[in-house]
Amino acid sequence: MCFVGSSSVLVTGGTGFLGRALVERLVAGGRSVTVLARHEQPALVARGVHFIRASLDEAPAVEAACAGVETVFHVAARVGVWGPYADFFRTNVLGTRALLAGCRQHGVRRLVFTSTPSVVYNGRDLAGADESLPLTTACPAAYPLTKAIAEREVLAANSEALRTIALRPHLIWGVGDPHLVPRLLARARAGRLRIVGSGRNRVDMVHVANAVDAHLLAEAALAGSQLAAPNSQPAPPAAAGKAFFITNGEPVVLWDWINGLLAALGERPVTRSISLGAAQTLGAVCEAAWRVLPLRGEPPMTRFVAAELAKDHWFDITAARRDLGYVPRISMAEGTAELIANLKGRAGYP
Repeated sequence: MCFVGSSSVLVTGGTGFLGRALVERLVAGGRSVTVLARHEQPALVARGVHFIRASLDEAPAVEAACAGVETVFHVAARVGVWGPYADFFRTNVLGTRALLAGCRQHGVRRLVFTSTPSVVYNGRDLAGADESLPLTTACPAAYPLTKAIAEREVLAANSEALRTIALRPHLIWGVGDPHLVPRLLARARAGRLRIVGSGRNRVDMVHVANAVDAHLLAEAALAGSQLAAPNSQPAPPAAAGKAFFITNGEPVVLWDWINGLLAALGERPVTRSISLGAAQTLGAVCEAAWRVLPLRGEPPMTRFVAAELAKDHWFDITAARRDLGYVPRISMAEGTAELIANLKGRAGYP
């Protein structure tokens, strides 16, 4: 896949799962890459990546990091299903505002913002949902609320001088994923995973390689250029100022996929279940306990998690196909097979 010339780029959160994969692809394409992150990664430094050690709540450092770059990929965020709203707001909203200020101050031409489908959370099933859904203003979790505010401000900042775009990748996974699959496996092995609801809800996921493709295609759209990607279509500049759902385009029955993964690894399937109503009640109780008592970590259940595990969450990616030329290259079957082979090799499965 070609890139937008040889212009320099800044990647916030370039040491995370998606950010690292994006940085690797940019470096392979001969780009000059700066990463804003709290810690350096020697392997990337050895490949010529410049690091700025800072967090998103350090506004002066964030603004200064924008000097001399033409494209910013804003991947970093505070993620999670639990925690004080102020902490999420400081990182996700104020950090994004500092980045926008830096872009304007230093003449950055393009900003690709990594958002999340959770910004359209409404407590209902989302089956084939598209970008016409309004951004959430009422959600029992701070992450979607603050990402919605940040996305709104990023898109509102779109102009001829600074073109902006928001991507909403859903459940990023693949080899090297440190979050989604490892947490599922750990809970399943500990006997702490329960099917919530009917167990027939469908969800979308996106392979990390496909998510990286989408980010590079978004940059090309903002540049008003066209990537020579297989099966891609011209990406008009009209994509600027818009948000796009990014998935594999192959919604799966969530619990069938999880149990298929467990079976392939020789683990016991998840068979015990809990109704959505009971899970939401449990979530409310846990949230209250975590607020009152000095308990660490995330509650075992929250109202937001209950809804995410029980309801449909799959999205129409027609807009991304049309406006970005996005075509998922790695299928669910191919990516799952690769993941299983990798997990078996690392964990000593038979």
